[in-house]
Amino acid sequence: MTLPKEYLEYPKRRYGMDQDRYEWSILQKRKPVSWPEGARVALWVVPALEFFPLNQPAKPFKAPGGMVTPYPDLRHYTLRDYGNRVGIFRVMKVLDELGIKASVAINSRVAERYPLLIEEVRRRNWEIIAHGVDMGALHHGGLAAADERKLVRKALKTLREASGQKVTGWLSPAKSESANTLDLIAAEGIEYVCDWINDDMPYALETKHGQIHSMPHSYEIDDQTIMLQNHHSEDDFVAQVCDQFDVLYGESEREGGRIMAITIHPWMSGQPHRIKALKRALAHIMGHDGVWSATGAEILAAFKNQR
Repeated sequence: MTLPKEYLEYPKRRYGMDQDRYEWSILQKRKPVSWPEGARVALWVVPALEFFPLNQPAKPFKAPGGMVTPYPDLRHYTLRDYGNRVGIFRVMKVLDELGIKASVAINSRVAERYPLLIEEVRRRNWEIIAHGVDMGALHHGGLAAADERKLVRKALKTLREASGQKVTGWLSPAKSESANTLDLIAAEGIEYVCDWINDDMPYALETKHGQIHSMPHSYEIDDQTIMLQNHHSEDDFVAQVCDQFDVLYGESEREGGRIMAITIHPWMSGQPHRIKALKRALAHIMGHDGVWSATGAEILAAFKNQR
């Protein structure tokens, strides 16, 4: 079969990138960033409070952590629910003991079902990141723009009213976007998105409604990725988190401030046999000088002030 001539023709083919969302940039050649009070690494801890519907749609795909056995999959449904009922409080205790603040990614369905969790987040002055409606309402290319707009507005309206916060961060369920997602969230006042994992530092994204930023919300240093998806042990989780931090800490001495992002799923790390692993990893980080525990909004504000 012969490929048509236009197959290799790109409308925006040029040096750098073939799209207009963001500029091509090499991290090591950028101007160094300085964090407040001379900190070397900004620690950004992001617990995820999620709701997985028992009748979770199979299309376009099921978000990681979703139901896997025939309906009703009560085994996985109740395990995920464990995080919102029990696990999150162990995670909160560890963060409180170590003096760490958090940005909590919350499905709006969780805010509706568990208002106490919103109150606990507010009491600690933690940030809320909009995490969509629930883990069954995915954003994807087959979703009509009008329908996706409704999902965005529903999630933000619920979380803003429940928390009293502006809610300027967005993490799509399963990090899944359509071609319209960035434009839709920017139109609703979102300032940063956590879905793009191609950098260690923030960078600007262009939308139809102005510029927003991508924040380096790491998928690699994620308890679910390491222990559930990759089948590594709790000790492996600690080692990988510590290794990640040690490299970034070393780079920060030579190349300027860095961001250490850690995703925590309370139904995993909030288990009695795992919580000590989380504490060990975070204690290692907090045992270093020059670590700034901050929310995503605070980190972005410090970054933008230097740009």
